Amino acid sequence: MSRSNVLSAVFGATLSLALLASAPVFAGGTHGGGHAPNIGKPGDPAKVSRTIEVVMYDNYYEPKSLDLKEGETVRFVVKNAGEFVHEFNIATAAMHEAHRPEMMMMVEHGVLEPDRINQEAAKAMQASMGHGMHKEGNSVLLEPGKSGEIVWTFPDDADLEFACNVPGHYETGMHGKVKLSH
Repeated sequence: MSRSNVLSAVFGATLSLALLASAPVFAGGTHGGGHAPNIGKPGDPAKVSRTIEVVMYDNYYEPKSLDLKEGETVRFVVKNAGEFVHEFNIATAAMHEAHRPEMMMMVEHGVLEPDRINQEAAKAMQASMGHGMHKEGNSVLLEPGKSGEIVWTFPDDADLEFACNVPGHYETGMHGKVKLSH
């Protein structure tokens, strides 16, 4: 079996599990409502207190959790060392749950393939739906072997985690806790 066929088979199985696991989310029809919690904001690169390297594998991150200070500005250098497209996204658990259906839509429209981001499909999705690839300061979406960077200033007193919201990835363990201290 070729590498492409293996990747497609694994991605298909993962996608099937994600559909089963996310069924209550779709049935619920809610994203929590109300105002979004304070998860922090894009940081000023001149105010970075430290750089943390994050490596994404196919079902986990290294490091597995982050110990940070409230108000700290951190540069994350993120590398995808896996075989699949992965995301590093800083948010609350509820925000990740609400984001996963959008990522599923990107798979359904051919934007997210197992091992690549189809930019032509992203343009077509944007043109037809007004929604496609998005650039947010708290997130980076990377193909295998690619690297990216986020500079983020963390809030006071927040319950955050980092996660990959590509369908099925969160469910297989691609999430970690952000521990904030004074």
